[in-house]
Amino acid sequence: MPKINSSAELEALRQEILSQRDADKPCITLCSGSACHATGSNKVSAAIEQEIEAQDVAADVSFRRTGCHGFCEQGPIVVIYPQGICYLKVQPEDIAEIIAETIKQGKIVERLIYVDPNSGEKTILEEDIPFYKNQERLILGANLKIDPKNLDDYLAVGGYQALAKVLFEMTPEQVVDEVKDAKLRGRGGAGFPSGVKWDFARKAPGDQKYVVVNCDEGDPGAYMDRSVMEGNPFAVLEGLMIGAYAIGANEGYVYVRQEYPLAVQNLEIAIKKAQEYGFLGENILGSGFNFIVKVHRGAGAFICGEETSLLNSLEGKPGEPNARPPFPATKGLWGKPTNINNVETWANIPLVINKGAAAFSAIGTDGSKGTKIFSLVGKVNNTGLVEVPMGATLRDIIFKIGGGVSGSKK
Repeated sequence: MPKINSSAELEALRQEILSQRDADKPCITLCSGSACHATGSNKVSAAIEQEIEAQDVAADVSFRRTGCHGFCEQGPIVVIYPQGICYLKVQPEDIAEIIAETIKQGKIVERLIYVDPNSGEKTILEEDIPFYKNQERLILGANLKIDPKNLDDYLAVGGYQALAKVLFEMTPEQVVDEVKDAKLRGRGGAGFPSGVKWDFARKAPGDQKYVVVNCDEGDPGAYMDRSVMEGNPFAVLEGLMIGAYAIGANEGYVYVRQEYPLAVQNLEIAIKKAQEYGFLGENILGSGFNFIVKVHRGAGAFICGEETSLLNSLEGKPGEPNARPPFPATKGLWGKPTNINNVETWANIPLVINKGAAAFSAIGTDGSKGTKIFSLVGKVNNTGLVEVPMGATLRDIIFKIGGGVSGSKK
């Protein structure tokens, strides 16, 4: 792949990719996040590839393994586009019937569609299932559309447009102001305004600065960052590069917990692909901006989710917190100004740049804008990953999306 040297070349490549794809051609997608791996998606994938050949439909259908769809308790999940037909808890022995009935004849395999546990109502399309219908999936929505190992899929849905925009149309100060105006808060828990945090690092004196992705998600039952990193590492990298440009950094680190092997695997592939296409390295897109990123695997210490502990661990020291101030924005990694955000925060950045601050801040509450991903686990009927606008109530999440408490309890 020749490196992309301008925003015009990027757009030309995107159009070339789209021209080779038939939007009306059936595409079988299989959720391949960790949760679906645990319920057998690898075997289902092998069965799909085998049956496509056995039933001689290779010319008529494509197959894509995607990131996490979110409805984890119902995996493995197969969705057939362009209709969006959703089959749940699919097993290898179901694949021959799916291809023979749905792909060849357009018929629905009813035993595999969603059945509401309370009303008994059946739902065919993924977007109509209450679990999905009541969400606003700005971040997780891309997980359904791309193979996290295929950069072309990310480019096809508008990937790296935001990076090109900031490199050629915006100054670092304008990027920081846009993030400020969007009122994006850090998604790691503290909720500190991201643009303000970036501004501290940008204004801090020093020739060497760093940006860091915190993917050390240690809370029991939480797997939001894992699923974003597994399903769309390209968006996280794009957000990180935009942040690096904004604060004046040329080097970044992604700190991933040891227990996330698939996230590490997909991230490393994404980095390699980005280097090949010219989105990482020297003179990115011909803009003169240089940036490299390295992956660091944590050693399983819960405390390393705290940012100063994480930075100490990155330096090879024990993962122990430092008293603050000074804050990492002025004295962080190796004593240099450092901007650290979690995975979900970085993944929001391309959205902010592409949509604009006004459109992004139209979602949410007065004080907290955009959407938030939650892991919905416990004694509810529908467990999994949930993305809702800031300000959503627990009642709506539990009853409208989660289907209520299991066993019809209050």
